[in-house]
Amino acid sequence: MIRFEGVNKWFGKLHVLQNIDLEVAPGEVVVICGPSGSGKSTLIRCINRLEKFQEGKLFVDGSPLHDHKLNLTKLRADIGFVFQQFHLYPHMTALQNVTLAPMQVRKMSRKAAEELGRKTLKRVGLGDKIDSHPAQLSGGQQQRVAIARGLAMNPKIMLFDEPTSALDPEMIGEVLDVMTQLAGEGMTMCVVTHEMGFARKVAHRVIFMDEGQLVESGPPDRFFDHAQTHRAQQFLSKILSH
Repeated sequence: MIRFEGVNKWFGKLHVLQNIDLEVAPGEVVVICGPSGSGKSTLIRCINRLEKFQEGKLFVDGSPLHDHKLNLTKLRADIGFVFQQFHLYPHMTALQNVTLAPMQVRKMSRKAAEELGRKTLKRVGLGDKIDSHPAQLSGGQQQRVAIARGLAMNPKIMLFDEPTSALDPEMIGEVLDVMTQLAGEGMTMCVVTHEMGFARKVAHRVIFMDEGQLVESGPPDRFFDHAQTHRAQQFLSKILSH
């Protein structure tokens, strides 16, 4: 579904992604963790070309992202992206935020899009909030609207960039519950997160990054209980001891 082949990216002189080789299978849930500045967010932002890379090849569902003639609108229509901040339109209701892309990109009728939007908001536990504006919703509810917005496009892949980092602790669980549900339904997911409980419970594979490199990759039990590299062991000792 996703394949990186020797991908390199620089921001000026900073080498943020170094010779990335990675494959994600259809239906696989991959959690990407590591210290700040390790390249995690840049990695997943390359998957829908929010970030361009300078060297290597990247294929998503067979489409070559290294081909600069690629139709990015078509590519992004098949990839849901959930950001740290919710990026909802404040003047639109939850339903309007969710139906905008299906109407504009998929060219759905308003009636069909609204029917889909209601179903999708209900799917994330917000069936009673369709007429609410973002300011009337909690952070957790806004993030679930953002997830519903991605799901309404019937994506092949969902990308999550630290989706709970801007939330109060009591709201984190409601977002992770929706993500756990999606994983159980077989959605292909790449998740950048520090929620290690989620990673242990839901991920098929955990990837640890440091200084732009894929340092370690493996199933959750092995990664958390028997990390192979000193750097991963060092990272885990700090985040799991609190």
